[in-house]
Amino acid sequence: MKRLALSLVAAAVIAGQAMAQDVSGKLVLYTSQPNQDAQATVDAFKAKYPDVDVEWIRDGTTKVMAKLRAEFEADAPQPDLLLIADMVTMEGLKQEGRLMAYEDADISAYDPAIMDDDKTYFSTKLITTGIVYNADAPMKPTSYKDLLKPEAKDKLAMPSPLTSGAATIHMAAITGHPELGWDFYEGLAEQGANPQGGNGGVYKAIAGGEKLYGFVVDFLPIRNKLDGAPVEFVFPTEGVSAVTEPVAILSTAKNPAAAKAFVDFLISKEGQELASSQGYLPAHPDVAPPEGFPARDQIKLLPFDPADALENDTENKMKFTEIFGG
Repeated sequence: MKRLALSLVAAAVIAGQAMAQDVSGKLVLYTSQPNQDAQATVDAFKAKYPDVDVEWIRDGTTKVMAKLRAEFEADAPQPDLLLIADMVTMEGLKQEGRLMAYEDADISAYDPAIMDDDKTYFSTKLITTGIVYNADAPMKPTSYKDLLKPEAKDKLAMPSPLTSGAATIHMAAITGHPELGWDFYEGLAEQGANPQGGNGGVYKAIAGGEKLYGFVVDFLPIRNKLDGAPVEFVFPTEGVSAVTEPVAILSTAKNPAAAKAFVDFLISKEGQELASSQGYLPAHPDVAPPEGFPARDQIKLLPFDPADALENDTENKMKFTEIFGG
């Protein structure tokens, strides 16, 4: 009897393992990745899991969330997975109970600061915001405070947190810094900064010489400098903020096994090498960054608490509007 019981246990374990490895069926992904990156990511995943039929829908994070909110209202959420821009949006979904915890996800190699302690969402890359300047600018900034110097007056461009998610996170990180805070933003206003639009417009203004200094996401100047653009990107001494493009499984996922496999792929070394090959700074510290980036251990991240940023989001944006005008 004892031998029979052990045999039954072993059989159950083997059956359980087989079920765990049965990654197949339809997987629905909503993502804010650029189309080319999304397709490459899906193709690489399907190369590992050919029995999974991935259906993906791509739009900006705001529009993806509007679609998902409408589905929540109709009690008919479609995606198994979300791969969107920022942790603050994910934190909101987590607090609403919309995300599934994935306890077995291996995040041991990662900086805990960019991962959710409860394993409901997982950062997949670091799209940092630092200082960009025109190569012909007379001052070569190394610190955020350099932008408050006379040389930068009326020569500043920056994206608006009322428009850009990356700029919202940058604002939360900067204003939470003990040596910068809201005084820094007030100083930028006195310097004549007029935050408008998103990162693309800021990059064009500085690359074209209309302005000389500003904030922008890293890959725009770093990639374009390799092609000869007259721009430089600085990782300031205080640190950079980061949009981490987290992935999460919805609590209503219809195919959690495939969704977990997708998460595992994105945070694996192979998935992180894919992110690097697409020109992004990988979140995994042991994966080499793309050409033009410093080594990962040379990049300092500003402290950032997504739950705190979510709680204070409205107040922060009101304060920003008071300083710069609507």
